[in-house]
Formats: sequence, structure tokens, C-alpha cells
Amino acid sequence: MKSAGQNLRVQKWVAVISVILLAVKFTAYYFTRSVAILTDALESIVNVAAGFIGLYSLSVSAKPKDKDHPYGHGKAEFLSAAIEGTLISTAGVLIIYKAIQQLFYPVEIKELDLGIILVAITAVINFLVGWYCVRIGNNNNSLALQASGKHLQSDTVSTIGIIAGLLLLFFTGKRWIDSTVAILFAGWTLYTGYRILRRSIAGIMDEADEKLIAEMVAFLNEKRRVNWVDLHNLRVIKYGSMLHIDCHLTVPWYLNVHEAHTEIEILASLIREKYGEAIELFVHSDGCLPFQCHICDKQDCDVRQHSFEYQVTWTVENVSQDEKHQ
Repeated sequence: MKSAGQNLRVQKWVAVISVILLAVKFTAYYFTRSVAILTDALESIVNVAAGFIGLYSLSVSAKPKDKDHPYGHGKAEFLSAAIEGTLISTAGVLIIYKAIQQLFYPVEIKELDLGIILVAITAVINFLVGWYCVRIGNNNNSLALQASGKHLQSDTVSTIGIIAGLLLLFFTGKRWIDSTVAILFAGWTLYTGYRILRRSIAGIMDEADEKLIAEMVAFLNEKRRVNWVDLHNLRVIKYGSMLHIDCHLTVPWYLNVHEAHTEIEILASLIREKYGEAIELFVHSDGCLPFQCHICDKQDCDVRQHSFEYQVTWTVENVSQDEKHQ
């Protein structure tokens, strides 16, 4: 799959760049002995670990379906994101610990100008790589890439705060600023870790993506055909970048098998046109019943038993129910 291959290539670059930036940050700490830079470097260790975990998960999720995994390997991305979220949260706690320790046991800080320059370079690179990861992850519905990108962006925010603290320290000479700024931005790191954990757990538990379903229902309402009498029992499950969609489509009962299948194919092609080829669609066709004549506006129906009264607007609530609309 093209998107899976692209995800894997991007994640490889993330892993390589994370190692390089880690070396730069530890170099900055070696010259400055700043606890803020040290905590930023410690968080970068998480970046490296997360980068290689994400790389492994994407290589697994890109594998085709097999006998043991009939729905594919996409769930590996959720496990990767869960581990990454845990690592990010752990880094936040560690940053707070080290910063508080530095308040009570301060050390001399040196060559701040060099440290600021090196850390600023890593911030710019992290932001650009993170932005690109989130963009590709959103396009390809890859939670692992989205998690990696948001992690790098979170690291950028933390680094900006550290740079601000270092500048204040440089101009004022007050050492407590170093630790205080690190503690404040560790809170942002914890929040980012929580959000990634929340999304990964939702994916593992097959929690419904209300935003995605609402968007899909609105799209199908817009593209609705006259032979689509009813749509119900709609379910959308994410397996990494793959979307599995189940639904029941009610069509006029007198359509033959080929005609009903044509309506299903049209529905499937519209969804793939909107959401890409990473779609597995299972549609069960139902024949309409007499009580549905009231909501069917098909004009050339020779077997109509009741006059048309109104068309039911599909919503997230009514298409999710396992019953025909009346």
C-alpha cells in the first residue's frame, strides 16, 4: 500500500534525525551544565526510543492481511502510540524531578550563548519534522506518525521555553529561572503524553470516532441516490491507516442481485473517493418494506403502497441504529 510505504519512509527519517538532535543537546549540556538543557536532552532520549518504536510499528502495520490477522496489522500503531505516550509522560515527570533537585542543589552554568544556539537549532528542526509528520499522518490516517509529529512539536514547545529561561538566566544571572521554566513546560509535556495515550486507548478499544462518522454521514447525505431508501447500522473501525466500514443499505426490494450490487459499488466508490483507498467496506443490502414508502421519494415505483411524505435526514444517531428507518 502506497500510504503505508510513505509512512514507513517518514518514520525512518524521524528516527535518524532524533539520534542526531539527541547528540546535539547532550553536547549543549556538556558545555553549559544547565539543568534545563539536560532535561531537554533527557526528553530527546524519549524521542529516539519513540522514533524506533514507531518505525517498528509502522513496519508491522504495513504487512498485508494473513491467516492469523484477517483484519491486517494496523493495531500495532495504537500500541506504539500508547508506549510513546507513556514515555512522554515519564519524561515530563523526570523533568520536574530534575528541575526541583536543581533548585535545592544548584550548579554553575557556563557558556550559555553556545548552549542557546545549539538548542535553538534543534528546536527549528524538531518543529519542521514534527509538522511534516502530523501532515502525512493526517493524510494517511496514521496514528503512529501523528503521535511522532505531536511529540516532536511538544518537544519544540519545551525547547522554546528552555531557551526563554536560558535567555533570562543569561541577562539576570538568577539561577532559579532555569529550573522554574523547565517545570512549567514539563506540564505541557505531561499533557501531550496524556492526549496521545487517550487516543491510542480509544483505538485499541475500537471507540467510535464521532467526528469522522459525522463527516461521513454528511457526505453520504449530500451524495444520496434515489435507490438508497435507508442507511443504518453504520460502524467505522480504525486499524492504523486502514478504515473498516460496515453498514446496511436499504434498496427497492424488486432490484435483482446485480442491480443491488451496483448501488453498493457506487456507495463504495464514493467513500473511497473521499477517504482514499485504505478502506475495507462491508455493505449488507436490505430490501425495502411497505412501511418505508412514506420516506422513499422514488418516482418511478410501480409497487408503491403509500404516498411519499418526507425524507429522513441521516444523522450519526439514526444511521448507527440497527433498524430500518420509518
